[in-house]
Amino acid sequence: MKKLLLITLFLGWAALSFAAKVDTLLIKSPSMNKDVKVVVVTPDVALGKKALACPVLYLLHGYGGNAKTWIGIKPNLPQIADEKGMIFVCPDGKNSWYWDSPLNPSYRYETFISSELVKYIDGHYKTIADRKGRAITGLSMGGHGAMWNAIRHKDIFGGAGTTSGGMDIRPFPKNWEMSKQLGDYDSNKEVWDNHTVINQIDGLENGDLAIIIDCGESDFFLKVNQNLHHRLLEKKIDHDFTTRPGAHNGQYWNNSIDYQILFFDKFFKK
Repeated sequence: MKKLLLITLFLGWAALSFAAKVDTLLIKSPSMNKDVKVVVVTPDVALGKKALACPVLYLLHGYGGNAKTWIGIKPNLPQIADEKGMIFVCPDGKNSWYWDSPLNPSYRYETFISSELVKYIDGHYKTIADRKGRAITGLSMGGHGAMWNAIRHKDIFGGAGTTSGGMDIRPFPKNWEMSKQLGDYDSNKEVWDNHTVINQIDGLENGDLAIIIDCGESDFFLKVNQNLHHRLLEKKIDHDFTTRPGAHNGQYWNNSIDYQILFFDKFFKK
């Protein structure tokens, strides 16, 4: 009995010693002159004296969310991090849509995500500090933010994804505080045209990014995702596109992120 107890205690200690670490950080944004909360999930192989460099997947939350949204939707992210040898980084983007707002200098989340945050993570964690080891995805507003940042910063991100993303914001001019960042749609149509993901495709060539797009069949963003898919087909840009039963909710995202992680895991291992 004593021997069995010792074995159990050892196994418990081993499990605790070799498990992903979840950090909740406040990272300084010089461009916004404020601290931004960020949750980082680090696999066991990227920890300790013999740490191995691991790829990083940035996960962006949706409207009304925060840095803890993804760990709430997917509580087993630490286990997945260990299984895949992948670092997950989840920043708090407020309700910014992850742009540098042309109206609000305190909302420069494109600069934060694609420059300041990446530099911090590469400087403080054992990462593969290269676009081949760096991808970004997100849900809803975060799907827009992921594609927006990746397309505009192809030197930083090698892969981009979106699940239930707002790929064209213009059909929703009164929603989700977007006018706070861009101005009223009727008076600022050119600004809105320039800040919607679907119009960024013109600057994309086949092979620039590994792209995955998915959306639920009952989602109010289904049409804009289908439109993006067709635009990519017209430009002959390779991408994965999936629709499946589901709505704009946590149940759908809990399932869909599994497929996205598999997609990026394959990309990282090329």
